[in-house]
Amino acid sequence: MVKKISMLALAGMVALPGIAAAGAGSSPHDLDQKIEELSRDIDSLKAKLARQNEALTVVDDKVNNVESDLDKSMDENGAGKIKFSGDFRSRLDVMTSSTAAQYSVGQAMQGFGMALPMMMGQGPYSYGQIRMAVAGMKMMPAYMRAGMFQMMGITPEQPVEYNNDTNLTNRLRLNMIAKPFENITFKGRLAMYKAFGMQSNPDGSGPFTMDGFYWDGNSTRQPVDSALRVDRAYVNWTSIADLPIWFSVGRRPTTDGPPGYIRMNDEKNATPTAYMDYPFDGIVLGTAYSMGDDAEGKLRFCYGRGFEAGLSIENLPGAYGPRGLNDMDFAGFNWDAYKKDDTFLNVQVFGAYNLVNTPDGIDFPNPLEQAGLVQGNGILDRQNLGNMYHSSFVFMNKAGDLNYFLSGGWSHTMPAGYDELGNSLLGSWWEELEDKDGYSVYAGMRYDINDSFKVGGEYNWGSENWLGMTPGHDDLYNSKLAARGHVGELYMIYNLPAGDALSENAQAFIRLGAQYYKYDYSGSGSWLGSPVDVDNLATDPLYAQFFPALDDMTQVYLTFEAAF
Repeated sequence: MVKKISMLALAGMVALPGIAAAGAGSSPHDLDQKIEELSRDIDSLKAKLARQNEALTVVDDKVNNVESDLDKSMDENGAGKIKFSGDFRSRLDVMTSSTAAQYSVGQAMQGFGMALPMMMGQGPYSYGQIRMAVAGMKMMPAYMRAGMFQMMGITPEQPVEYNNDTNLTNRLRLNMIAKPFENITFKGRLAMYKAFGMQSNPDGSGPFTMDGFYWDGNSTRQPVDSALRVDRAYVNWTSIADLPIWFSVGRRPTTDGPPGYIRMNDEKNATPTAYMDYPFDGIVLGTAYSMGDDAEGKLRFCYGRGFEAGLSIENLPGAYGPRGLNDMDFAGFNWDAYKKDDTFLNVQVFGAYNLVNTPDGIDFPNPLEQAGLVQGNGILDRQNLGNMYHSSFVFMNKAGDLNYFLSGGWSHTMPAGYDELGNSLLGSWWEELEDKDGYSVYAGMRYDINDSFKVGGEYNWGSENWLGMTPGHDDLYNSKLAARGHVGELYMIYNLPAGDALSENAQAFIRLGAQYYKYDYSGSGSWLGSPVDVDNLATDPLYAQFFPALDDMTQVYLTFEAAF
């Protein structure tokens, strides 16, 4: 840094010799003349020094600019600094739910244990014998099966309420981005999500099926413990061969995308999700294009793995359980068909291949083996059950201060086999393999009253055989977009008066909302087992449920959120 010269110091250095000489015997007139001459000299010197300091200021600015350019050069071409941002959310949930009257799997096993000796002699039995016995029971009318169980003293379980008056959670997410090359960008996000006072999931039991378990499809999306886990991590290679083509690999940003971010008040870039809200590991090959009049689009081919089967077991004498298990993969297209200003249309088509009955890290009990009716390891061995195809669209727009969207989805299952209990894709008890179609509609709006206050509402409906691939949902208990039935939600958002923003990512708000689920069919979110009308669950023992099927659920939530 170049220092400016002090005017006062220089003036004093010039004046002192003259004053000393004047004091050595000069007359008052001579002294006045000397002082006047010195004053003129000082004025002249001030003008010269002012011009010099102006020139030095220019040099100083140039030096500072060189230092800034050097720092910038180091950022781009040196160690590659990482830019961080993040968000924190504390949330309160109040939930109450009711199950439908129904038979449980435990009751079914009790009935089988009493009926099988009369039908087939003493056990244990083979799975072939169990299948024959079930086929014989299916020949009876449902009321006769129910009557037979009633004679054994087995009657349907009555409705039960599951409540949680205060479920408090904290969620911390840290975003990072680095650009080591002009066309290479790394993006990542670490996340911690836990319940107050817990190092495990407080909702890991009860009637919440797969949403209560912790597995790869909902990692970091369910409250578990205080560990910081990888939520997203991927590298983009852009402008390949100087063309509008990019390649990306890693754990995908396939959660919290449009249209859900309207409700979350978090309009950051993410892959449009709708009915594919699933954090998975995979690759993307994409291209961007312009349609004129400032409209643009993107087309992405996506591939991902939902389950790695590991080593296959082939021709091993005495091996019990599955042999040659295949990996479960996803593949399809995500197409931003039209985007201009607030108008957005996205279409998504994909297939899920070699679906497994139990995901990684989860062991379902096998009630036939645990009851001693069949010999085995006591768990439901993992099997590939077939393929599923899925398509959906999202249309979003804005009229003044009103944000609105409409989305629809179609799912199609193609079963190819059974697991040990006779479950197939949307089938139970070794029923004939059959392709099934499911449908869903999802719509919502948010009205921005002013910069601080917003209100919104959403509604979605799913049919009997609907399958929404949404384990990465942000609904805490059950994914509303996977529901086979109706879900309504109302919410309000209030941006806090927190003073001037000191960060480009600064945001602080509270969100208050309420959801109501009314289920029409059992098994929402699961491709395992046949959906059953919740009003008919108590009419037939063959409708027995692994997890108590919900009739309805009400949830109220309040969040305090800050982005930085």
